Amino acid sequence: MWEPNDLEQQRLDKLNRIRERGIDPYPKRVDRTHTIAEAIAVFEAAEEAAGDETPEAAPVVVCGRITSHRPQGKSSWAHIEDGSGRVQVWMKKDNIGDESQDLFNDEIDLFDFIQVSGTMMRTRRGEITVLANEFAPISKTLSPLPVIKERRLDDGSVERYGGFTDPEERYRQRYADLAVNPDVREVFLARAKTISAIRRFLDEEGFLEVETPILQPIYGGAAARPFVTHHNQLKQDLYLRISFELYLKRLLVGMYDAVYEIGRDFRNEGVSRKHNPEFTQVEWYKAYIDYNEVMNITERMVAYAGEQVTGSPVITFQGHKVDLTPPWKRITLRDAIIENTGIDYTEHTDAASLTAVMKEKGKHPSPDSTWGKLVDSLLGTDVEPGLIQPTFITDYPRDISPLAKMKDDDPAHVERFEFFIAGLEMGNAFSELNDPIDQEQRFIDMGRLYGEDSEESHPVDEDYLRAMRYGMPPSGGFGMGVDRLVMLLTDRPNIREVLLYPHLRNRDE
Repeated sequence: MWEPNDLEQQRLDKLNRIRERGIDPYPKRVDRTHTIAEAIAVFEAAEEAAGDETPEAAPVVVCGRITSHRPQGKSSWAHIEDGSGRVQVWMKKDNIGDESQDLFNDEIDLFDFIQVSGTMMRTRRGEITVLANEFAPISKTLSPLPVIKERRLDDGSVERYGGFTDPEERYRQRYADLAVNPDVREVFLARAKTISAIRRFLDEEGFLEVETPILQPIYGGAAARPFVTHHNQLKQDLYLRISFELYLKRLLVGMYDAVYEIGRDFRNEGVSRKHNPEFTQVEWYKAYIDYNEVMNITERMVAYAGEQVTGSPVITFQGHKVDLTPPWKRITLRDAIIENTGIDYTEHTDAASLTAVMKEKGKHPSPDSTWGKLVDSLLGTDVEPGLIQPTFITDYPRDISPLAKMKDDDPAHVERFEFFIAGLEMGNAFSELNDPIDQEQRFIDMGRLYGEDSEESHPVDEDYLRAMRYGMPPSGGFGMGVDRLVMLLTDRPNIREVLLYPHLRNRDE
């Protein structure tokens, strides 16, 4: 049960006084004729048409949240914001009358929403302003938002500061964070543009957007631990998907040549600045191409998204200038690890041998790691942080890539790549394995190698194998975390900054 503090009680008292005036502080509808941006645009067009003359006064009705509130007796000032912009409002008692002026001065608070009817003008200081002839409260704010302060700079512009400073409170109260921090709102506008750009690119490339099940009877397509739930009527355990992969590849069997999905995946794993249990992924699969062509499409897609969102394929991330323009660097995993560590993992083909040489080099491998996990740890600790410019790392060991085709000249490696930008792993792709007999044996081998409880183990999906036996064309597939791309394009080092509602621990933990 809400127990108002002193400030909230003062606002409740004002709410009651507004009602006593016969005014509904939460009306059912408003009479808005223009967004704030539209109202400003109308006035600027009128100014341009008028030239040196005074522009014709255009009537407008605008609505928004009060972000500054300066009652000054017979002439009061405010700024209001909506989703499109911000404008100054001038309340003159001669225009709006004594009763409305008193209402504004006495009962309206910072962060309330109001409707203002009036005409557009420009003040002597040059600021576009709504000269009000009527106003009405449309939503009383009972809990004040964190205060934002303003100061006018020498060039006449207004700088805003203050508001939320504690990151965790910002994440827990994202609604308040968005309300007081325009730069945070810009991040999520950029996120929407990023997803739109990816969708537009793939649509223009001839891909078909589809939707696959979120609740799955068998999970697969990635090395991750799933979330488990239960369907009561069917008496069946189900899994929140960890990947779209196996369902999308079934559609290639069904004679779609190119498909994609943008949606949520769920992985029951650690939370960090790069990981959230629920995240957005784009995956696509295209028939009759291999991983080389997947690389070509990938670098074009990411560069396109960067240009659409930021205006340029050259971006800045945490002080690094990054050029997304194709072509990107391509280097094998083996060569990248040799360059950075001096270790050739192909000369140490079991876990014991590779562990020994890693210790000789001063590293601290986990004693329970398989050979494949040791190789992956060398990539993560010694190679990945230095991959600032976009780079494809290619040709991964078969043991850690159960869904990819083997290389013709090297059965120990597969046609797989991951790509990295600004020290972040961004995505994963293969020449897709389409031999059902080989795929079944890979599932069995992975189960034997890692055990049922390992995140690396892939359950044997008999329906997927049946689909493959009907014939799946040679194809290339791709998966990328959209959240990380948004991090990159908005220069945010923590994934929580680009998720509207990131997962957080309970407050008492």
